[in-house]
Amino acid sequence: MAQVPQRFFDAAAVRTWCGLSLRALGRAREEIDAINVYPVADGDTGTNLYLTVESAVAAVEAVFAAHAVRTGEPPGAEPGRVVGRGEGPSLAEAVGAMAHGALIGARGNSGTILAQLLRGLAQVLAAGGETAHTGHTDPSDDGDHRDHTDGPGLRLALRHAAESARQAVAHPVEGTVLTVAAAAADAADAAEGDCAEVARAAHEGARAALATTPEQLPALERAGVVDAGGHGLVTVLAALVETFTGRAPEPPARAAHGPAAPVAECSPAHGHVDGVSPDRIHGDDAYRDDADGLGGPAFEVIYLLEAADTAVARLRERLDALGDSLVVVGGDGLWHVHVHVDDAGAAVEAGVEAGRPYRIRITHFGHGDAHTTHAERPPRERAQRAVVAVVPGEGLAGLYAEAGATTVLARPGEPPASGELVHAVRRAHAREVVLLPNDAELRHTAAAAAEQARTEGVRVALIPTRSAVQGIAALAVHEPGRRFDEDVVAMTSAAGATRYAEVTVAEHRSWTTAGICQAGDVLGLVDGDVAVIGTDVTDVAATVLDRMLAAGGELVTLVLGDEAPESVAAHLEARVREAYLAVDTVVYRGGRQGALLLVGVE
Repeated sequence: MAQVPQRFFDAAAVRTWCGLSLRALGRAREEIDAINVYPVADGDTGTNLYLTVESAVAAVEAVFAAHAVRTGEPPGAEPGRVVGRGEGPSLAEAVGAMAHGALIGARGNSGTILAQLLRGLAQVLAAGGETAHTGHTDPSDDGDHRDHTDGPGLRLALRHAAESARQAVAHPVEGTVLTVAAAAADAADAAEGDCAEVARAAHEGARAALATTPEQLPALERAGVVDAGGHGLVTVLAALVETFTGRAPEPPARAAHGPAAPVAECSPAHGHVDGVSPDRIHGDDAYRDDADGLGGPAFEVIYLLEAADTAVARLRERLDALGDSLVVVGGDGLWHVHVHVDDAGAAVEAGVEAGRPYRIRITHFGHGDAHTTHAERPPRERAQRAVVAVVPGEGLAGLYAEAGATTVLARPGEPPASGELVHAVRRAHAREVVLLPNDAELRHTAAAAAEQARTEGVRVALIPTRSAVQGIAALAVHEPGRRFDEDVVAMTSAAGATRYAEVTVAEHRSWTTAGICQAGDVLGLVDGDVAVIGTDVTDVAATVLDRMLAAGGELVTLVLGDEAPESVAAHLEARVREAYLAVDTVVYRGGRQGALLLVGVE
């Protein structure tokens, strides 16, 4: 269905563009993954770009929702819907949210560069570009006085985006997304007219540059494909064209040996390019390709970093000496760091010296020796069955992993998106997957991920666990050797038979089912509802445990967060021994899990 075009680049256009970009990347994700051969052939560029934009969309939608709460206006519908000016926030707020969301959610090399492209774009749009190219009123705007940018302002933004992205990469390489971004900016500079004309020129310039990437990068020429990150940027720019014209342009050629060569066909169903061995383009059988054709570092290290500019400058130098594919993006005290290294610990330590790293992700590029070639690695066969679980802390992530589960870490205030769950299902690499969301708020997110995974041929069963302790109970009875349906029934039954509770601290004054709480009060929640309000963690935990055991129980599971008092576990264990015969207690360390204490009673 044709998109109703936007006339100016305002907050509504930002929202529309983000939503359209997410949809387009969702359609192109498998195709982009399949042609990912540089800098590492790990088959995830499309997925990483999708997850990066999904985070940007969530941030933009949150700004619109917050504005609706303040003004009493309806928050709007799905991302990509055209919102009339006057309904939403300012342009600066919208592009700021887009850039911040992309920064904190950036995945992989291409996702990190895309985040910087969006940040560079946002810096110009938020500042209003040059006064002559932006407006706050227009006779045809029906009295609207919200800020917006026109064609010349968009040209400036695209140029700054390309330049800032190139500056963020330690050693820029031609034939990559940086080349495509520069070509888009060059074409936009030559365009006259409104945002639609500038966007159309940028897209056409990017598309032409994408077709020539195999000529600039030997790895692409040998594989017979165009650059995957560049393909993703062309997809995002196509969404920008659709935002301002109402119609999406034709998708880019999927692979080529040069401008005059026939386009090789990429099959989404099989994820490969005709004439190119699938072993060459999938991450599990990854062939690395550096400039010299030799293997490269074994690990990808990514983290967010709170640090001063001067500290980040020193960090760049240290990480550049440790590895390659270094990209550091961000600013104003918050940075996103991406690097490929052999010593992952040293890369993290460098971040600690610079500031406060968090949301640390370390990925091994392959099994066995990371420097063996793809020809020496046997293809990794799919497992018959796997469990994918969302866990709230590093400690529980380790516990679940020891039990054989593939984990997705959900830190406080940072719930995973559906794309992250789908990515975890792919990492599990199994024909059958049991999905444990471990949070009632993730029910719809997990359902969407399960549906997506099913379209990819994976048999997925979603068990609606509402707490990590229910997930522990389900995982305890998991038996991969029995029939899938029987295993799911047993795990569902174990989870359902486990009552759950948590002890946490109130962040603000609020009405609850147990009365009014003040900021700083200790809350005891049983099965999701506040049941106890107090001032002492141990006392509240003991009251919660007594209420749960009043209905009976055989096993108590305690998961302690980092900020829980050291004495609380010993006190509760002693209470169970003294007051409840034949009830066992197990204690786990959950790490930074948000709640002070999680409690399960089976």
